[in-house]
Amino acid sequence: MQKAYIKDIRYYLPERKVTNEEIVQSFPEWSVDKIASKVGVNIRHIAEENETAKDMAVKAAECLFRGTDIPRESIDFVLFCTQSPDYLLPTSACIIQHELQLRKDIGALDFNLGCSGYVYGLSLAKGLVVSGTARNVLLLTGETYSKHLHPKDKGNRTIFGDAATATVISTSGWAEIGNFSMGTDGSGAPNLMVKTGGARYPEKRGDLSIDENGNPVSSDYLYMNGSEIFTFTLDNVPPLVKDTLVANGKGLDEINLFVFHQANKYMLDFLRRKIKIAPDRFYYALADYGNTVSNTIPIALYDAKQDETIKQEMMIMVAGFGVGYSWGATILHIVE
Repeated sequence: MQKAYIKDIRYYLPERKVTNEEIVQSFPEWSVDKIASKVGVNIRHIAEENETAKDMAVKAAECLFRGTDIPRESIDFVLFCTQSPDYLLPTSACIIQHELQLRKDIGALDFNLGCSGYVYGLSLAKGLVVSGTARNVLLLTGETYSKHLHPKDKGNRTIFGDAATATVISTSGWAEIGNFSMGTDGSGAPNLMVKTGGARYPEKRGDLSIDENGNPVSSDYLYMNGSEIFTFTLDNVPPLVKDTLVANGKGLDEINLFVFHQANKYMLDFLRRKIKIAPDRFYYALADYGNTVSNTIPIALYDAKQDETIKQEMMIMVAGFGVGYSWGATILHIVE
C-alpha cells in the first residue's frame, strides 16, 4: 500500500513584532516576567492591516519552493487551513493556485479548523496520496487571530500571534505519517468563538461589556472561556494520546518526542505532567511566536529539525486540540 510522508516544511512570520515590554505598557497590571513564565511567550508576530492569512500562506509556499528542490509544477493538490479567509467566497485556495502559478489541472480547497487544523490537514493529505489522487499535496496553514482581538483584551493579546506555514506531503520524504485518532464535541463551540460576521449573525452587534476580570467581552471579537478550554484540554488530550498509541501499535515509552499544539506554557506543562512525559521528550516552540493556532505544530517540527532535536528513526507524536471543540493526533516516523 502506498505510504505518505512529510517531504518538507517552511513558515512565514509577519515583520511586525509585539514584545512583552510593549504589552506591559498597555496593561501595567501585567509584568514582563509574569507573561514569560505563565504564558511562555516573549514575542508574537502580528500581520499588517492589509496582510491576510492567504497572503502569508502564499509567502510561506514561496519560501518552500525557493528553499527546497520541490518544483511548483509537481504540486497536484492545495489544502489551505484557515479561520481567517479573505472572502466568504471564493475559496482562498483557488486564489492561491493562481498567485503561486501552479498547474490548473489540480485540486484546491479550504478547510476551516483552528488548533487541530494541521493534524487534520495531514490526514486529508495522506488520504489523497494513499488513494492515488495526488502525489504531492501542498498543505498550507495561515491565521491572523490578531484581527479578531479587541485592543483591550489583555489575556488573548499576550497569547496569540500570526503566521503561515507550507508543508508538502508526498510519496517520499523524511517523516512517514502514521495512523490518526480524532475527536469532535460541538457542544464546546461557544467557549471559543467570534460570533458575528457569518450567516447566523452577519452584522456587528456592538455589545461590548467588561467581565469580572476586566476583560472585554463582545460578539464582534474573539471570545475565549479560558477555564472551560483548560478543562476540555485536560479531559480530552490524555485519552487522545492513548488512542493514538493504540492506533499505531506503540507504547508511551516508544515515543521519542511529543509535539503538541503550542497553546500556552502553563497548559503544556500541566499536560506533560499529567501524561507523565519526561521534559526532554516534550518540545516547546512558543517563546518567539506565541500561539499561532494551526501553525504551531509545523513551526515546531521545522525548528526541531533545524536544531537537530529530531533525529533519524525517531517516533514523534503530534497532537492538536482546541476550537470546535476539535482534536486529533498521529505519529510520525522519521526515516531520513
